[in-house]
Amino acid sequence: MILRSTPGQRRSVTALLLLSVALAGGCKEAPGTPGASGPSSDTGIGSSGPEAPTSAVPGDPSATPSAPGASATPSASGKPATPSTGSAPPTASGGWITIDPAGQAAATKAFFARKPKPVTGNPVKVPEFNVGCKTSHHNSDDPIVLPKLVGGSHNHTFWGNKSTNANSTAESLRSSKATTCNSPDDQSAYWIPTMYQNGKVVDPTEVTVYYGSRLKDPSRTQPFPFGLRMITGNAKNQVDTPDKQGNHFWCAGIGGEIGRSADKTFPVCAKTANIVRQITFPDCWDGKHLDSPDHKAHMANGDHTGACPKSHPVPVPSVSFVISYPLSANTDGITLASGTSFSMHADFFNAWKDEALAARVRNCLDQGVKCNSAGNF
Repeated sequence: MILRSTPGQRRSVTALLLLSVALAGGCKEAPGTPGASGPSSDTGIGSSGPEAPTSAVPGDPSATPSAPGASATPSASGKPATPSTGSAPPTASGGWITIDPAGQAAATKAFFARKPKPVTGNPVKVPEFNVGCKTSHHNSDDPIVLPKLVGGSHNHTFWGNKSTNANSTAESLRSSKATTCNSPDDQSAYWIPTMYQNGKVVDPTEVTVYYGSRLKDPSRTQPFPFGLRMITGNAKNQVDTPDKQGNHFWCAGIGGEIGRSADKTFPVCAKTANIVRQITFPDCWDGKHLDSPDHKAHMANGDHTGACPKSHPVPVPSVSFVISYPLSANTDGITLASGTSFSMHADFFNAWKDEALAARVRNCLDQGVKCNSAGNF
């Protein structure tokens, strides 16, 4: 919709539109109030919003993403993964943030021209690298769903980039070098709804962020463009899936699960185990957009053949959070800032240093081997 009004009216309408997008994306709750959400059905990852069809072959480095619609307005929220001289900045239209096609095509071509580092030793044959992280801070901000609206969200627990707040952009994350993850090359921001037990904050003891591939052929995986952002899960979803297989916490460690909480939604773990939650993002990108109106539609999962669908032909790393909480036998009274355990969701805002991410993807994922946090075999 094109607004033709005074500057003051435009600011008011823009704020209302941002709130509408937040409600659609499932991440607008009363700030810091555990269990504030009401029941709602989950729309599913990438299931809403228009598709971005393309005839490109999945992972083809020669594929050139098509241009966005005509009514685009300039935005400074990101740039191509490997910027080239004279490349255009991203443009935003209706919630879609579109990258420069020529710049992205050049970045893709340069990436696949890289010669991978020869594999040494005997690494595990799994396409993967990781970063280990600690909790950074909490606030009721969400720079993806509610940008610039300070305190507009339910409370979140952040790790990675220490500067993350409602006003964060790709450039601000890149300029802030302080991170709680063990790789200084990773300046990305990561966050989830804050956990409470009987009203008191429970922070993870540790978080491991895995970058891998679930595709049949990981060799065409390429880095995310700088500034790509996405969410997975649905803050409005307050009930289990019909098959009882969705959004579950589990016990990791000796003894495992020994019972269930009083409300049956959390496991009771042996004293030698901890509650863990794993959250995995999709690993197929449309090749055109840094973000979409629901923050999901520009991403997709691989199809039944183990390849990326034609609508999202570009394989990118599958980001997965493994979150360990210091809870075992006592799991009663646990809620999330977004509501029940089934409302767990996660956000990722890419601000990796381009060269460091490209090296890890080319050396580790494309060669199908496991690397450590430093990107070594």
